[in-house]
Amino acid sequence: MNTTPHRHRNRRRTTGSVLAGALALLLAVSGCSSKAEGGDENGDAADGVRTGPGVSAETIKLGALTDLTGPYATLGKSIVQAQQMWADETNAKGGICDRKVEIVVKDHGYDVQKAVTAYADISPDVVALPQVIGSPVVAALLDDIERDGVLTFPQAWAASLLGKDAIQVLGTTYDVDMIAGVDFLTRTKGLEKGDTIGHVYFEGDYGANALEGSTWAAEKAGLKVVGQKIKATDTDLSAQVSALRKEGVKAVLISAGPAQTASLVGVAASRGLRVPVVSSAPGFAPQLMKTPAAPALAAMLNVVSAAPAVSSDLPGVKAMVAAYRKKYPDSPVDSGVLSGYNAAQLMGADLKKACEAGGLTREDVVKAHRSQKNADTGLGTAQDFSDVDRPASVETYVLKPDAKAVGGVVNAEEARTAPGVEEYLSSR
Repeated sequence: MNTTPHRHRNRRRTTGSVLAGALALLLAVSGCSSKAEGGDENGDAADGVRTGPGVSAETIKLGALTDLTGPYATLGKSIVQAQQMWADETNAKGGICDRKVEIVVKDHGYDVQKAVTAYADISPDVVALPQVIGSPVVAALLDDIERDGVLTFPQAWAASLLGKDAIQVLGTTYDVDMIAGVDFLTRTKGLEKGDTIGHVYFEGDYGANALEGSTWAAEKAGLKVVGQKIKATDTDLSAQVSALRKEGVKAVLISAGPAQTASLVGVAASRGLRVPVVSSAPGFAPQLMKTPAAPALAAMLNVVSAAPAVSSDLPGVKAMVAAYRKKYPDSPVDSGVLSGYNAAQLMGADLKKACEAGGLTREDVVKAHRSQKNADTGLGTAQDFSDVDRPASVETYVLKPDAKAVGGVVNAEEARTAPGVEEYLSSR
């Protein structure tokens, strides 16, 4: 478990295998050389725009390191399709900087070594990465991404990813979400000083960061946290439920995957532990509402999320859902669609701003991104990317499972900043 305090988050990561190091050396010699192959890379194009890797006179290439065959294949497919829809819409309107946008997709199947190889394959040929799925994947690529200066939007939200100029966590971080979760429980579910709450969490950056937030918020509220660390391969949470019931918990937080959330809630309900459960956003998927656990999920589960439900009445979300259904009628509309489309729109805004400033090199794109202080795609809350050490947003929605709703959830509470978040961030 990584319990590194936030004040150490700027230390360079040393994760990665010997293979990753060898590939990094190869990239340093080839993909990141000052003279890449291609006539107009790393120079001025005919239109006077500075260009570099991934940009020619005709195209802007973006990369996606995704999971289309592993445990997050459904999420990966949704994000890829949403971002391709954005690219098609953008190109139909003339592209960006008079160039067509092309997305190069590589499937790593949630295998870190495959992801390292895939990054080596595409990194010399793309200007930015609007999609990298998987906390372990991002961890293995951190040094390479920082060295290459490739603006990257990871589908991971650990606070350990803050403090890096080229890496942008979109929305909140796991710790901020759990502070919001504790606030929700004390504000709406009657928890009081002296009560005990459980927190079931994945080992690794995801769970460790979420536990930091819940522990801090619980201490402020006079609550006790009983932690239960699990592995991603643990899909039967009967033992954890028994332990939490023995502790007399009045509520449970969970920072894991959908399978673990379904098991926790289903087993708790069957054993009479009918207490409120609050999940991090990655712990829910609409497919859960077609399982035997659906009634218990509808009754007990709440989801804290930086993004609204895809069933939201926000005009931007409604327009996106309609367009996605038309383009991909056989695909479900889930949170991955919203996440992918939002990331693509934010990347597009960065590219446009960089073009207006005269350059589309990687450095130009990162600089344009970090100048955005009120980035608003109409798909949720506005975000501030100007401070690398802070989450882009500190506002969270509370969602409620609903089998009849698009995406399987509805907004239970609109976005708000939980009390104490600013104090927490300043203390780290």
